[in-house]
Amino acid sequence: MVETTGGAAAPEWKWLRSREFDLGFILGIPALSFASVALILSVPDLFWYVLAIDLWILGYHHVISTYTRLCFDRKSFAQSHFLIFGLLPIVAIATLAVAAVAGIWIIVSVYFYWQWWHYTRQSWGISRAYRGKDRAALYESGRLDIAIFYAWPVLGILNRSAQDPGTFIGLPIKVIPVPQVAVTLAAIATIALTVIWIVRRVQAWRAGRLAPLHTLYMATHFLVFGTFYIAVADVTFGWLGVNIWHNAQYILFVWLFNTRRFKDGIDPEARFLSYISQPGRLWLYLLTCVAITGVVYVGILGTLEAALAAGMAGTVVLYQIVNFHHYLVDSMIWKQRKAPIRTTLGLD
Repeated sequence: MVETTGGAAAPEWKWLRSREFDLGFILGIPALSFASVALILSVPDLFWYVLAIDLWILGYHHVISTYTRLCFDRKSFAQSHFLIFGLLPIVAIATLAVAAVAGIWIIVSVYFYWQWWHYTRQSWGISRAYRGKDRAALYESGRLDIAIFYAWPVLGILNRSAQDPGTFIGLPIKVIPVPQVAVTLAAIATIALTVIWIVRRVQAWRAGRLAPLHTLYMATHFLVFGTFYIAVADVTFGWLGVNIWHNAQYILFVWLFNTRRFKDGIDPEARFLSYISQPGRLWLYLLTCVAITGVVYVGILGTLEAALAAGMAGTVVLYQIVNFHHYLVDSMIWKQRKAPIRTTLGLD
């Protein structure tokens, strides 16, 4: 490290991939989500157009990206039989049964809370990846670390629950009753924890042990949840912003993982996946996801919708079956405490 005139060491930027990729990932993706929400706040009638673009360019592909981890090579496919052939039918039967007994509102309500948790946990995993790249940096630890990270997401979901919007993306929803005083207390705690975090980052910088990428990522994490769950009054508009952020993150992070996994070139045991994961072939990886999206969402789900004359309620249930399965699979395959994940991401 190079000493600055103030005596503190200049922070070392430890990239997950490269300067261009990491800064685009940390700053560019939030910028895209903020610009999208700013557009629909200015012209609300554009919401459905922006949503359609989000779903077809990012949303559906981000779900499909999960399956590049499950069945694009022999080894992964062999290890994922239950996740593909066992878990999916269980999720489908359970979701259909709950919808049939309680109605569409409960599926929408479960999605509302589960997607918040899913987005939060993905952000946690990404923050751990950036944190793990610089072991020598000065970090918060233990419960303080966890409290700081989850403060803004928890405040956000408490705020939305207290709002009790009645509808979400045009569909009926019931929320967990939350009194406004609970939101106020959570806001006080969140502000206090954020101040502690800022003080600790300054201390780390002065000690020459600041992890700049992890710090920058955490700042965007706070900003995204604070803006889209609190500052944006409309629950659906706010959801769209965080959904765009989440979807783009996932697609690029899976691609990053695959490029690191196949950094030595084409793998005979995974020829196709390793080929589309080579440097300079992000376009081919995305094009492959687009093609599979067409098969799954237009071909399979579209055929089921037509055959069952599903209507809006049935369409929501079918799509949530895919989402719920994706949420469960992701919670199992991306554990960074697993040695292969840590090694591939260069965290060991």
